[in-house]
Amino acid sequence: MKSVGVNDPSGVAEARRAATDLAQRLGFNETDKGKLALVATELSTNLVKHGSGGEILVGAYEDSESQGIEILALDKGAGMSNVAACLEDGYSSAGTAGRGLGAVIRQSHFVDIGSWPGVGTAVLARVTPGAARSIKPPTVPTWGGVSVAKAGEEVCGDALSVSDAGNVRTLLVVDGLGHGPEAAEAAVEAVRLFHRYNGNTIANLLDYIHGGLRSTRGAAVSVARFDPATKNISFSGIGNVGGVIITAGETKRMVSMAGTAGFNTRKIRTFDYPFSHGLIVLHSDGLASSWTVDRYPNLAALHPSLIAAILYRDFTRVRDDATVLVGKW
Repeated sequence: MKSVGVNDPSGVAEARRAATDLAQRLGFNETDKGKLALVATELSTNLVKHGSGGEILVGAYEDSESQGIEILALDKGAGMSNVAACLEDGYSSAGTAGRGLGAVIRQSHFVDIGSWPGVGTAVLARVTPGAARSIKPPTVPTWGGVSVAKAGEEVCGDALSVSDAGNVRTLLVVDGLGHGPEAAEAAVEAVRLFHRYNGNTIANLLDYIHGGLRSTRGAAVSVARFDPATKNISFSGIGNVGGVIITAGETKRMVSMAGTAGFNTRKIRTFDYPFSHGLIVLHSDGLASSWTVDRYPNLAALHPSLIAAILYRDFTRVRDDATVLVGKW
């Protein structure tokens, strides 16, 4: 995803340009590009007016329901005590016309907002070419994530991917060793191997990835698979990658083995955890290992992409690539 710092009008212009450049590459027509430009402008302007600045993330998305471009606006400002009121045209806390979020909703296919007083606000807006607006939550078990390069790097050395095969869902996060193009090459290869060998057990799948990365600089890799029939999560990880289960406000960290996929690792092991509903979070070490969700009441009600972005906003290490993948059931 493209990250744009927004602290003044020049940041607003850069955020709009990042969104429209991506729309151009993805073949959006002029009408949909216009919608996207308006969404990017309003969200980034709100960061300056209401959030004392913040960050815009822009990237393509594709899930079982739609595909298009998503924009995430993240700030650590005062937050909203009444999100519903802030969505109404005419409401403003900055002496403006108060049409910003209303305009975002009208131009977007999907919008979700997470905000807590004293913590900040995060907004997810998705623009799907030709699609009518819907602010209803996704109708099926879903997932979402963010993957952001270290400041100054053109490409991200992390990657994420999800596979739905049969009745199970398998999630992958990979952190290529180091940063830049060679780290990204290892991450891309891990994703390719993940999809090629996904029909195997978790341990065998990770072993295939480990062997296939020997020609690269290597990576830390985590894989989680949820089977609703058995109400079980199988998890296997190599290196400094995180896997976390969040159910009813309780957080359980899963076990990852030491080593580097493609170079050296102990015997690959799979750990099984009972799970029926809640969140699965996989992340690279671009996220601080000590993160918690204590400050976010009702966090699990949000869209997974928004949850991932909030964790990224509050716990990212600024000197590293950062990837967060959230599965929600």
